[in-house]
Amino acid sequence: MPVISMISPKGGAGKTTTAVILATELAASYTVTILDADPNQPVKQWADLGMQKPNLKVVPGVNQDNITDEVEAASAESVFVIIDVEGSASLTAAYAVGMSDFVLVPTQGSILDARQATKALKVIRDAGRLSGKAKPHAVVLTRTNPAIKTKNLTHVARQLNEAGVPVLRTELNEREAFRSVFAYGGGLSDLDPKEVANLDKAKINAEKLTAEIVGHIKEVMAK
Repeated sequence: MPVISMISPKGGAGKTTTAVILATELAASYTVTILDADPNQPVKQWADLGMQKPNLKVVPGVNQDNITDEVEAASAESVFVIIDVEGSASLTAAYAVGMSDFVLVPTQGSILDARQATKALKVIRDAGRLSGKAKPHAVVLTRTNPAIKTKNLTHVARQLNEAGVPVLRTELNEREAFRSVFAYGGGLSDLDPKEVANLDKAKINAEKLTAEIVGHIKEVMAK
């Protein structure tokens, strides 16, 4: 079953938001397990708010000692496995990337964030060198303004492309709905459109991002 890692060495890059939004979208049609391998346990904190999806399971406390067993167990019972892990050069990150079919590096559209993302990209490259096969991956630009494409964002995207780093076409926009998921629990479908601004637009954004990621996964699994 496809294993997807979310890694980022910088807090606030949208790593856990991307993981949870992707997982809750996928859980509408598939069984999904999220392995919380971030020492801060942000996915567990979200799960503790309640309103879990019936098809979605969260496994907290994943680390370098148990990640291999947890990935294998999750893969045996879920269609999709998502790992939320720090992107630093740690054994946990190396194991997560090594066992993944696809790796996402959430990055905000700033030069500082792009530079931090290179640490995660190095972890991915190193994992590929150890296995003898390049690890499929992509940067997903997060917390972007849906109305205005800033010069910084354009510059970052151009630099990544020039460096040969794949970047998803779909960005994860800055939306109140994505923040509200972590305030109330559940997914976008659990939020009240009367209380959350532009919820419909957030749903469209999440659906497009999920569809693009699934498309990449299908390409990888077909090879």
